[in-house]
Amino acid sequence: MEKVDKEMLGVKIVEKLKTIYDPEIPVDIYELGLIYDVFVNENNDVKILMTLTSPNCPVVETLPVEVEEKIKTIDEVRNAEVEITFEPPWNQDLMSEEAKLELGFL
Repeated sequence: MEKVDKEMLGVKIVEKLKTIYDPEIPVDIYELGLIYDVFVNENNDVKILMTLTSPNCPVVETLPVEVEEKIKTIDEVRNAEVEITFEPPWNQDLMSEEAKLELGFL
């Protein structure tokens, strides 16, 4: 297996995450602060630790699957897995300045 530049792969993963939107909020899940961490192991398996805006979020079943499927479309990624956590709970402070501006919080 060829050596993959982890930094470039990280950039590709973030770019892909920015194409996924929370259906209730017109901001991508990365800018919303829903992505807590991204891990890539030596086999290019990706694990994403993320949250949702609330435990009762209507996309609790579909959004993690969408994230996994989109990350798997990156050529260098062998496999992708999403783990949902509610610790710490999501709040508006986790949003990027861009997201806060978009939603009128600034």
